[in-house]
Amino acid sequence: MREFIEKYFQVGTITWMSYPGVPQEEVIRRIAKDDFFQAVEVCRCPDDASREACRKLLAQSHLKVCYGAQPRLLGPSLNPNDLDEEKRKQAEATLLEAVDEAAYLGAKGIAFLSGKWQPETKEQQYRQLLKTTRAVCDYAGQKGMNVELEVFDYDLDKAALIGPAPLAAKFAADLRTTHSNFGLLVDLSHFPTTYETSRFVIQTLRPYITHLHFGNAVIKEGCDAFGDKHPRFGFPNSANDTEELLDYLRVLKEEGFFRPQAPLVLSMEVSPFGDEEPDIILANTKRVLRRAWAMLED
Repeated sequence: MREFIEKYFQVGTITWMSYPGVPQEEVIRRIAKDDFFQAVEVCRCPDDASREACRKLLAQSHLKVCYGAQPRLLGPSLNPNDLDEEKRKQAEATLLEAVDEAAYLGAKGIAFLSGKWQPETKEQQYRQLLKTTRAVCDYAGQKGMNVELEVFDYDLDKAALIGPAPLAAKFAADLRTTHSNFGLLVDLSHFPTTYETSRFVIQTLRPYITHLHFGNAVIKEGCDAFGDKHPRFGFPNSANDTEELLDYLRVLKEEGFFRPQAPLVLSMEVSPFGDEEPDIILANTKRVLRRAWAMLED
């Protein structure tokens, strides 16, 4: 493409993935100083002092702020589709707290993921997830905020209910009958883990996609970084590289997601593995994105 990517997307990165273990305030400071980025995705702050420091940095940055509630669920193993009603309510409660924190930090919504499931109780868990998501959408809607469900693998690593693209489409359609502030977050790095292609996922979920991620995955059992680990591009035995990212961008273009008047966030979800250096992994990802964008046909 001859035009800059900034015309069509707000390119971002995810604080807790790009710099695992580094205080979020410090990560935000690094990202805010890098004018490659137009967006940043943050998560739960450990205390009030950190929250206020993050808020001040974000206010200065002119970055679009996104809030990921996934760590709030994954850390304590909370499941928004839990059949145990008390446990489901615990998941719902932390998501409502996430809406408040997101608003305080300047985000206009939150993203989360569904929980683990069993084949024999799939329908019941689907209904539990609808209950949780509608409650969160109700609360977020009162604040003029949106709610996004990230589509994950359903049997490989996270083993989340949502899940394969056709089920994600059904769930999103069900939610949209009652809540216009709901959408789906799709991630290139999850397509290999759901045994689907960019074209299939994007065409299946097209009416509901409101947020984009890209990254890499290893799906060969027994190999380093197997599962939902988001290793760097070029990682041994991995599924995605420049060509796969180019295909992702090409399909997004064909399906009408190049929207200069309302650009979606396109965040890199790549994490250092072992003793790899975060700054180098982030630069690696920028190089791959620049190359894929340069190869995309006008």
